[in-house]
This record gives sequence, structure tokens and C-alpha cells, in this order.
Amino acid sequence: MTGAGGPADGRTAGRELPASAHPASPLAALPVTLVGSFPDPKHPLDPPLPEVALVGRSNVGKSSLINALLARPGLARVSATPGKTQLLNVYRLPGQYLIDLPGYGFAQAPKAQRAAYRQLLRAVLAKRQTLAGLVWLLDIRHDPSAEDLETLEMLERTQRPVLAVFTKADKLSRQQQLQRTRALAASLGLAHDQVLVTSSQSGLGLAELGASILAVEPLPQAEPDAP
Repeated sequence: MTGAGGPADGRTAGRELPASAHPASPLAALPVTLVGSFPDPKHPLDPPLPEVALVGRSNVGKSSLINALLARPGLARVSATPGKTQLLNVYRLPGQYLIDLPGYGFAQAPKAQRAAYRQLLRAVLAKRQTLAGLVWLLDIRHDPSAEDLETLEMLERTQRPVLAVFTKADKLSRQQQLQRTRALAASLGLAHDQVLVTSSQSGLGLAELGASILAVEPLPQAEPDAP
């Protein structure tokens, strides 16, 4: 998964363009259903299809981005208590699944709850053979936290395609978007084609993100051992 050409290129320094100025996500025209919410990181899905998981801190805007990406307001609901939900929310699209993982880093969550999230993410990365790509959300306004860096290490070890998506870009001017994108990419050691700038409010980057998700291909399956 790679970004599609850097939507926040800084050529204009004004405020973010209105939503009508940005192309819609290609996922918006597709049928989508909520398959269910599952506590088991190995829960099998039928039929087996390539899966893309969305990972991010609590309050990064993940639910809002999913709703905007799929053009289904209210489909992904925000938990009444951030950091409490420890479920895999699964959405079915033609030919693939989106898996919404619970947000991490909620400061008021008990230590055991935060550890449980880490265990869930590790299990998803290690045991879901149909997991073909990851979308990692970060708030463009904030520097990576210790938990963000720990998450990056886990994502890198999985050797699956990872796209870092910087959210809430509408809060910044175009020039600020460019500056923050460069700073964040450098601090995370990410190349230009590994990052994408988005806004669920203005629609910035949603077309590119949707195209990247649709382009994800199944991982090659390991050959069975010879008898």
C-alpha cells in the first residue's frame, strides 16, 4: 500500500478546500455491510477475502474517516468510553474486508486495558493469514507518542504493506500540512509514498486512500510441507 501522489503538496498556502473540491472515495459507490464485532483476533470470516486493518490512537478520528471513506454517516460509531472497546469491527466490501481495530493510547484506560490492546494487535498481526495490508492513522497536528513508535515497530515486523494516514488535515493550512507531513514522515522514517494526508471533513485524500485499499492484493500463502 502506498500513498497516491501526496495530496497536500503545499503549492497553495490557504485554508483547506471545501469537500466539493475533492474527488470522492471509490469505496463510496460500493455496497458495504457490517459483518459484526468479534473479540477473537483469529475469528474466521466467510468467505475468506483479503483484509485491510485500520489502526490508530483513540481520538485520531478513525470512525469519522471510515464513515467519510465509505460515505455512510454513522456506520462506524464512536465508543462512549474511548479505550474500552476491545473488538474487531469487520466491514464487508466486494472482494475484501475492512477491519476496524480499537484505538490505543487512551490515557485514562487502566494499565491492564492498554496491555490488552497490545496483545490484541500482536495477535491480529501474527495470526490473521488473510490480513493483507494496514492503514495506520496519526493526527497530523501531533508528534508521534511512545505508543505510536511502539506500534510502528509492530507494524514493521509484520512485513505487510503499511500506509501511514495523517488525519484532521482540515485543521491546518496547506503550507502547514506540507511542513507537518515532512516532519512526521522524517520522524517515523517513512518515504513519501508511504504517507497520505486526509480529512474526513473536507474529503482531502479520501479518493487516494480508497484507491490504495482497493489495490491491496492477497498475501501469497505458504507452501504446505511435503509429506
